[in-house]
Amino acid sequence: MRWMGLDIGDKRIGIALSDPLEITAQSHSMLERRGLSRDLEHLRQLVLDYEVTGIVCGLPVNMNGSEGPMAEKVRQFGEALGEITGIRPVFWDERLSTASAQRVLIEADLSRGKRRQKVDQLAAAIILQNFLNSRNRNK
Repeated sequence: MRWMGLDIGDKRIGIALSDPLEITAQSHSMLERRGLSRDLEHLRQLVLDYEVTGIVCGLPVNMNGSEGPMAEKVRQFGEALGEITGIRPVFWDERLSTASAQRVLIEADLSRGKRRQKVDQLAAAIILQNFLNSRNRNK
């Protein structure tokens, strides 16, 4: 089984994939948003190419646990992705994943421009790795 992790934003979607044993998450790519149908088709093709059987969408939850407008957008996108792929997505609390990704990239001494290109896919890998860790603990 291979999982795809997504960090869904208004301008970009960070993409990560797990290994087939569901142990590790690796950054894959960053998708510049170009419209719902194009974005969904791109992700559907990745699902087919990598034989993805599970999708994790990072859910932007507020620090107090409530969900705001962006969380609703992510849920709507995830549901649309589920319809086109036949895979019902899991929504995973992504609190602080982008901050963690930024910290890692700063420590790696990447320039601001390079961090902007990598932060979303690293955040997707962090979201997916946290999800995989949780599943593996509960096995």
